[in-house]
Amino acid sequence: MNSNSALILVDIQNDFCPGGSLAVKEGDRIVPAVNELQKRFALVVATKDWHPAGHSSFETLWPPHCVQETAGAEFVAALDTSRVARVFLKGTDLEIDSYSGFFDNEHLRATGLGDYLKERGVTDVVVVGLATDYCVKFTALDAVMLGFNTTVVADACRGVEVNEGDTRRAFAEMAAAGVHITESRQLLDARASES
Repeated sequence: MNSNSALILVDIQNDFCPGGSLAVKEGDRIVPAVNELQKRFALVVATKDWHPAGHSSFETLWPPHCVQETAGAEFVAALDTSRVARVFLKGTDLEIDSYSGFFDNEHLRATGLGDYLKERGVTDVVVVGLATDYCVKFTALDAVMLGFNTTVVADACRGVEVNEGDTRRAFAEMAAAGVHITESRQLLDARASES
């Protein structure tokens, strides 16, 4: 196992899963693969959308979701959180949204995730979670910008697909930026042979 790698779980929260206020189709289907992947990493971190009530994004693109201290903002019950070393909260500024797990959308404020990983000698990150075409994509793009070797596990993500084809375009954009796209089975097989 590569001790320089970390698994980042992006926003696997109730509001992004079926029955939630901003449900991603089949969002809950990623959990078994995510739980299996966690067993192969020495370091697992997670992000949470953690919006104050009345967040500016609720007036434009999105319905109210992942409001602080609500059930919708909690991790999905089936997600194994026992291996999560730290949770990084994002979207906490009333006026600025934060798709990336590393920065707000204006790149004015960091969540601390980048520094946390670098302090632990992490060079490689693997990103899974919700949603492919927003928070996963921007987390992966920022990871590359920060110098991390970045992989996204396609079957351990799902897209919200505001417009048809958004998920496909997101994978293309990530790949063009240097993100490696893989499947959980390939990653699990590779990591099993390393250990």
